[in-house]
Amino acid sequence: MSQPLALVTGVGPGTGSAIVRRLAAGGYRVAMLARNGERLASLEREIANAKAYACDVTDEQQLDRTVAALQSELGMPSVVVHNAVGGAFGTFQEIDPQILERNFQVNVMAFLHLVRRLAPAMVERGAGAIVATGNTSALRGRPSFAGFAPTKAAQRILAEAMARDLGPKGVHVAYIVIDAVIDLEWTRKRYAEAPDSFFVKPAAIADEIWHVIHQDKSAWSFNVEVRPFAEKW
Repeated sequence: MSQPLALVTGVGPGTGSAIVRRLAAGGYRVAMLARNGERLASLEREIANAKAYACDVTDEQQLDRTVAALQSELGMPSVVVHNAVGGAFGTFQEIDPQILERNFQVNVMAFLHLVRRLAPAMVERGAGAIVATGNTSALRGRPSFAGFAPTKAAQRILAEAMARDLGPKGVHVAYIVIDAVIDLEWTRKRYAEAPDSFFVKPAAIADEIWHVIHQDKSAWSFNVEVRPFAEKW
């Protein structure tokens, strides 16, 4: 219990699990949240000091039960990484409006509910770090991202509002803009002809998150952009 505790949502086979591995390797106990309980159980067996909590973060009652359970079993986290993401491709005329609403629940409302429950303890301690993983859709609205970009833009603005509120109270809030295609099995298949330099490695994203949450208070970052060296921007 002397080790610091981190909470990571959206723990899947890519960025989420990479973040968990990096935090665990750095001495954190890690509470892992995702809907896929089987995958989480496998990671729990594999990664020391990682504990699985199957949870749909868009379900407020589930989230309340999960926060209560981890508080009882592990304590309150000093680091929160909201990596859960809802996405969809299509123009504004093609998308199902309900998909956009679902993505808003994952990307924005779940982030809001999570931080409302966990930030007060950080403020009481005068220390803590909250990170949301985003992407370039938070900064621009391309035609085929109409079911996704509006929710990521809202997420970034919410995170900025949190940062301006919580920063003076000792809690660091940051937004990580991932301007790249993440190196995953399905993205490799989709972009089969792309070179390695086209992809960003999940472990590299996790390293940057590690850096951000351990920045000196005199030089905190909010909007952090990461991209492969060959990415056009």
